[in-house]
Amino acid sequence: MNSDIRRMLDAVHLKQILTNSIMLEVQDYSKSKLAAVVIIIFGNEPMLLMTERPKTMNHHAGEISFPGGTWEPEDGDLLGTAIRETREELGMEISRSTVIGQLKPVTTLNSGFKITPFIVMLDKLPLIVPNSEIASVLKIPLFPLLKTIEDDKDPSHKSILEMHTFKFQDHVIWGASARMLKQILVKILS
Repeated sequence: MNSDIRRMLDAVHLKQILTNSIMLEVQDYSKSKLAAVVIIIFGNEPMLLMTERPKTMNHHAGEISFPGGTWEPEDGDLLGTAIRETREELGMEISRSTVIGQLKPVTTLNSGFKITPFIVMLDKLPLIVPNSEIASVLKIPLFPLLKTIEDDKDPSHKSILEMHTFKFQDHVIWGASARMLKQILVKILS
């Protein structure tokens, strides 16, 4: 990503690029378990909020991910799931009105979840109070992160053809979260 693109992509332009229609209906004709996450982008020089899961978790232990989790019928729709899970994990109230779009669903390879990512843009982050499902909260500069894209060279991750990694400090983002980031990168570059 060259510096001209970065210069013109302030929060306003990024919001225009990432805004699209939102499909709330829970539709799934596969055997996957349904889940939803919120991709939170905040600040004038866009930052990304991600979480590190504790190494003791049953699913995705130690991985870097977006706040979210498994759909429950009481949620009503997948956006309801993403909002509920973000509140539970981070103590953050996300308003439906701050959701500007969604990405294509991605499927996890090891746990069989079909995850719908919703995009939220905020001027600034509210107070975050992580629960026990969160080992740490990461605030990552978006454009520098997107520049780190590489093919995933870990043979245990190569269950599908398109696998990527992104790097932030000593963290490697891979799997479903990396496929979501790749979708954002493609939207920015197209």
